[in-house]
Amino acid sequence: MAQVYLHTMFGNGARAMQEAAGSRASYARMEANAGAADMLTDREADFIAARDSFYMASVSEDGWPYVQHRGGPAGFLRRIGDNRIGFADYRGNRQYLSAANLAADDRVSLFLMDYPNRRRLKLIGHAHGSDDPATIAALTTPGYGAEPERAFLIDVVGFDWNCPQHITPRFTQKEIERLTAPLVDELDRLRARIAELEG
Repeated sequence: MAQVYLHTMFGNGARAMQEAAGSRASYARMEANAGAADMLTDREADFIAARDSFYMASVSEDGWPYVQHRGGPAGFLRRIGDNRIGFADYRGNRQYLSAANLAADDRVSLFLMDYPNRRRLKLIGHAHGSDDPATIAALTTPGYGAEPERAFLIDVVGFDWNCPQHITPRFTQKEIERLTAPLVDELDRLRARIAELEG
């Protein structure tokens, strides 16, 4: 796990800085067994399927990095093969930056966050768009009120789990409602009891 990710992402400059900082030997051991790809397991697939958003980076035709937020119902990004993940690309502002970038250079990086539990997963791979109606339909979330334009399929090359350091917990409205539901129920019970006593 993470061997291919680290081997792919570490360049000579990073390795030299690691050497100077005293961390190179540890990272060299991690890289030593790098194969063709870091294989996704059920742990990664479950984490991916639980996300309702992620950040996707691509490279522009002029070499600029570009990062885009992608969101939808939990599970809109999903594992569809051993090391393939995909999602329906819903109509947005029609700039088509990611689509154009990936047509020129298929390398992509995804950053998936679980803020409440302070976990993050980074993925790198090769992506391409698909206009195939069956593929789009298979990746479209039923009942989601957005129009899919294409599907993106990503063959994952590597991934890395990061430490929780410096991740500030953040919660969605749905998570806050779920966590505070017992308090709201107790408050309703107390209000009803007060009304009963005053009546």
